[in-house]
This record gives sequence, C-alpha cells and structure tokens, in this order.
Amino acid sequence: MTQETFVVAYEGGADSDRVLSYAISRAQRGGAKLVLAHILEWSPYAFLTQEELAERHARRKKEMARAQEAILAPAVEKVRAAGLEAQAELRYGSVPELIVDIAKETNAALIFVGRAGSSSIAARIFGSVPLALAQIAPVPTVIVP
Repeated sequence: MTQETFVVAYEGGADSDRVLSYAISRAQRGGAKLVLAHILEWSPYAFLTQEELAERHARRKKEMARAQEAILAPAVEKVRAAGLEAQAELRYGSVPELIVDIAKETNAALIFVGRAGSSSIAARIFGSVPLALAQIAPVPTVIVP
C-alpha cells in the first residue's frame, strides 16, 4: 500500500493551526504524509519599470525567506513532532491555482484549507480560496471550520 499525501493550505496563525491540527489527526489515522503549502500572493499584471522589477524581486526573496523561517519551519516541526512525514512548499502567485498545482505534483489524496479568510470586498466579488479550491481541485477539499 502506498502512503497517501495530504496538502495543507497553511497561512500561519490560529486559524491555520486549527487546520493543521485537524490534518495531523487525519494523517495519523492512515499514516499519510503532509505537504504544507504556503503561498505568497502576487500578481504578474503590474506594469513596472526595470528598477521597480529589481526592487520587487529583492523584496520577494526577503518575504520568502521570512515565510520559510517564521511560518513554515515551525509548522513542519509540529508535524514531525506528531510522528508524521512533512515537507513544505513555498510559492508566489495565485493561492488556489498553486495549491492545485502542488496537489497534482504530489499526487495528493486530500487538500485541507480553513474556511476563515478574507472578508474584504475583493474576496466577496472574486471568491475565497476555499470556494475556489472546492471548484477547481482535482481531489476532495476539506474545509475546516
């Protein structure tokens, strides 16, 4: 029997910790591996000068290093302390699309995501990450309250 993989959309904070705890408990039942996916939102549609592009690239590298150290590393440690295999995926771009990409790349059986998200006007107009994942994910998406 092959080991299943679960993808956890992980932002950090109390809501994400609740999602992670639930995913850990589900993974422990069947010995699944967890892939913690943290996506830094980024739009490729900005029109920038060469100087602005260089500055943006430098900021992006700093943001990724900070996210790896402050958000993903402690979460991966929590999973490993629970006796499970874990890996982290850190990417820049559209959250739902990249979570789906990671699920496909890892042959995930499930995706876990929190229902709490942005309550902004943009989220209401364009949809939330859980809603988008429920519509486009190639595998079942568990929305954790």
